[in-house]
Amino acid sequence: MKTKEIFQILKSIFGYDTFRPLQEECVLSVLDKKDTLLIMPTGGGKSLCYQIPALIFSGLTVVISPLISLMKDQVSQLKELGVEAEVINSTLSWDEYNANKRLVQSGKTKLLFVAPETLFKPDILEMLEQCHVDCITVDEAHCISEWGHDFRPDYRRIKDIRSQFPHTVFLAVTATATERVRHDIIANLTLNDPVKLTASFNRDNLFYEVIPKNRATDQTLDFLEKFKGQSGIIYCFSRKQVDNLTDDLNEYGFKALPYHAGLSSEVRNKNQELFIRDDVPIIVATIAFGMGINKPNVRFVIHYELPKNIESYYQETGRAGRDGLPSHCLLLFNPGDIAKIRYFIDQKPDKLQRRVALDHLNAMVDYAESRKCRRVPLITYFGENYTVEDCEQCDNCVNPEEPTVDLTVEAIKFLQCISETEEIFGAVHLINVLRGSQSEKVQNYNHHECHIFGQGSGLSLKQWQNLVRQFIQEKLIDKEKKYGVLSLNERSHDLLSGKRNFEGYSPPPDKIKSKARRVSRVTNYGNTLFEELRKKRKELADAKGVPPYVIFSDKSLVDMCQRLPQNKKEFIQVFGVGDQKLKKFGDTFLQIIKKYHNKSGVSR
Repeated sequence: MKTKEIFQILKSIFGYDTFRPLQEECVLSVLDKKDTLLIMPTGGGKSLCYQIPALIFSGLTVVISPLISLMKDQVSQLKELGVEAEVINSTLSWDEYNANKRLVQSGKTKLLFVAPETLFKPDILEMLEQCHVDCITVDEAHCISEWGHDFRPDYRRIKDIRSQFPHTVFLAVTATATERVRHDIIANLTLNDPVKLTASFNRDNLFYEVIPKNRATDQTLDFLEKFKGQSGIIYCFSRKQVDNLTDDLNEYGFKALPYHAGLSSEVRNKNQELFIRDDVPIIVATIAFGMGINKPNVRFVIHYELPKNIESYYQETGRAGRDGLPSHCLLLFNPGDIAKIRYFIDQKPDKLQRRVALDHLNAMVDYAESRKCRRVPLITYFGENYTVEDCEQCDNCVNPEEPTVDLTVEAIKFLQCISETEEIFGAVHLINVLRGSQSEKVQNYNHHECHIFGQGSGLSLKQWQNLVRQFIQEKLIDKEKKYGVLSLNERSHDLLSGKRNFEGYSPPPDKIKSKARRVSRVTNYGNTLFEELRKKRKELADAKGVPPYVIFSDKSLVDMCQRLPQNKKEFIQVFGVGDQKLKKFGDTFLQIIKKYHNKSGVSR
């Protein structure tokens, strides 16, 4: 009976015919009142795992989330589906705050979204004690762990309320968590013999690509030409970079807005809203942006600089293609970015924090430099065994591996440079000596008098950096962790004495473009019809003051273009169409589809 009921709700409320992997297991576990830990990638459908039980439980489900924008968004979507949901957080006026409290106390509300700091306010705890709380869901549960990438001390207090709600089931959900972080979540929430559910971290609709960064603005503009009119996020390291790149994009005709902590909260909220509502296609942001963005039609994510860890990278790229349609993730990689991140790591006062951050950074660099399938280092980082030989959805798998060439001459030059400068310098200074730089540091150390000075001038700085990374990966030289000093080892001496050669990959030319294929727009499923449906969706969304995807996702519109439903019985079969959406929007969208079908003569 329970299984039949959850499938009935899945279709009638949410408009889906089937569950995604692990959703059904999680829903049943929560309904059985078993504490549960759910690890599911961004876009995998975590919210359904507490929304469906909430509609079956007689009492209240409380969702604790640090993401104010996501709370508001989820409540809008649930209300559009006819579900009673409210939010209580610091953004509400006093009147709204009290009105929402009264709705919760009345027993009508099925889901209450609160921020962790709001949860511990005496009046909120008192209100919840008067309610029958069936489930407490901890969203973004990795925030509870110091080993996680987004630690928030407020989360550590959540376990303190367990004694107040002894009969309440706890569900912890997150998109990213290593084995260590999962253990922390269970321990810090004192989950009782929890059911542990871990979905695959593989997002097979995402294409991953890493290219050497050179003339980054030109590389970005070239990439955007293939995604004209589509939504995307570009992540930068600094506020200044965000502002400069935003100006450049607008100058070249790409409509973009900035988002960073240097802007007022009003400007940030306005820019985010314009992006979410499809009024502006591109947002250029620091990592301050994106937590809680539920926009499903983000078609690309560009990392303008190296992220500081794989968890952040995975989560940020995960904001692309949440609707399951093909999307592209591009990372522009410059080894110089490593030094910038290391500088900030060195400022951390705590030795453990420094060690953890450095481990995270090294794993990120390994990913960026990998010549294997991108999914291997990305997915195995989270403890999943990924064994597919060719994912067909990353640059390394799509582009046949280039043949190795003899680089012994270049290697000998670099080793001689290390030797002549007494093995106490890092890569940049050594390359400057090799390339004949007249820099102050080279002059001060009299390295312009070295025999090797200028003998590597035939290669650019970027090309030498590429070779040095190969030398380190193949253990031809040693790199000291703290300061990056390069030194010789046994393999180095074997090569210098002629006992061995060095084979590697030719360093690429300085200017490299993304190999992103020109992405065929989603509209190709029914060019004119898709645009007409999209236009009507935007009109309805603006009238209601909600993002367009609250009305229908791109995936629903694509399905309409493919099915060309002619009546309500056929329209209810469309992906994402439940009873409420059929009732509210069926006639409007059917009218557009039938008119298009009659005019175009396209066969169904």
